[in-house]
Amino acid sequence: MRTFIAELEQHQAMMTRLAACHEDITAAGDVLIKTLQHGGKILLCGNGGSAADCQHIAAELVVRYEKDRSALAALALTTDSSILTAHSNDVGFESVFSRQVEALANPQDCLIAISTSGKSPNILKAAEVAQRKGMAVIALTGGNGGQLLALASAAVVVPSDVTARIQEAHILIGHWWCGAIESHFAGA
Repeated sequence: MRTFIAELEQHQAMMTRLAACHEDITAAGDVLIKTLQHGGKILLCGNGGSAADCQHIAAELVVRYEKDRSALAALALTTDSSILTAHSNDVGFESVFSRQVEALANPQDCLIAISTSGKSPNILKAAEVAQRKGMAVIALTGGNGGQLLALASAAVVVPSDVTARIQEAHILIGHWWCGAIESHFAGA
């Protein structure tokens, strides 16, 4: 039986390894700040737990993270049930996010593409469309980064092959980005 202490120790070991990614995390945060400074918006896509992270991060930017400030433009492509179900039913799930990037994004925008494996076909296709549109693409992944790395202008690869540990790191990174962005725009 797996104990909570064993799980916590695995989490702590991964977070210690994550410190080696600080330059990539900071560089991606700088891309997000520049996107917003230049009037762009941040679009996010992911599946399952990563879809929830997309919504979480977008909400922190639009509403607030820790400080009262003006709203920041962020959109989770995982939230419109009519688009998700109509497109998946009529066209297919592989292009459910790329179609939204095609419709909603501009070259000054940035796509945060979240995939724990870096191999999710619908995330890869969204990153391809974003890249073709001239957008910045931030890959937030784990393991070896998968094919998503080749499509990214900036990437953070969490040093773990365990999906739960990767997702735990992703939300920490997302929170740090929200704090850095908020500090920049709130003048702290």
